[in-house]
Formats: sequence, C-alpha cells, structure tokens
Amino acid sequence: MVHFQSENGYVPEVITDVVRLWIESVTKSHGFQLGEINYFFCTDEYILQTNRQYLNHDYYTDIITFDYSLNNVISGDLIISLDTVKSNADLLNISYNTELLRVVIHGILHLCGFKDKTKEEEVKMRELEDQALNLYTTFK
Repeated sequence: MVHFQSENGYVPEVITDVVRLWIESVTKSHGFQLGEINYFFCTDEYILQTNRQYLNHDYYTDIITFDYSLNNVISGDLIISLDTVKSNADLLNISYNTELLRVVIHGILHLCGFKDKTKEEEVKMRELEDQALNLYTTFK
C-alpha cells in the first residue's frame, strides 16, 4: 500500500491513484512486490534536519529513502523535499511535475536495490527513471 502525507497537509496535485498504480507497476517490473510505502513531502529545512539526525549528513537533498524491505517485498519511508524538487526542476528546465515523479520513482528504484553512488550506477539509475517516466505516460 502506498501512502502520501506532508509536513503541512499539502500533497502535490500530480500525486493521485494513477501514481499508486504506476509505482506498483514499476515495482513488479523489477521482480518485487509492493509492501508498505510511506511518502512524506516536506521543506528543505525538514529534510536537512532528517539528514542530520538519521544519516549524519549535513546537506540538503531531494529524497531520503529508509528501506524496510524484506526478501522481495519492498517497504520503506521516503521523504521528499518539495523545495529541492522545485529548485532542480528550474535548474534542469523541466516541469515541476516531471521532476517530482522522477524523485518519487527514484526512491522506489532504491528500494528495488538500485544504487547511484558511482558514475555507472548513476547512469543506470537515470535510464531506469526515464523508462519509468515513459511508462507513466501510459497510465494517464
């Protein structure tokens, strides 16, 4: 089950039941079942506090993924800074909704075991994100 919450009660309009179906489809395409997925949308300051408190990282980020997966059932808490999503969308000259969906699925890909620490892993992650975004267009 996929849940969406936010720091201030605002969940972006693009986040609909279609996104839930898309997340489930991407999960299954990588050989996993969907467990409990909790998205929490927040500000830069909230994600910075979380990054410091739980990961000892002193920087802003677009997403933090806490992985509680067991075997082939993915579960986790995904914290997304809407401020950073907006900044990245502006920087990349793409729509806010496209960047938000990319970040949403980025967390799922992490739960599926994909990494992005090395250059090769980062390239693969971008390919998988692009494939997932292309799949999303078939759900709309």
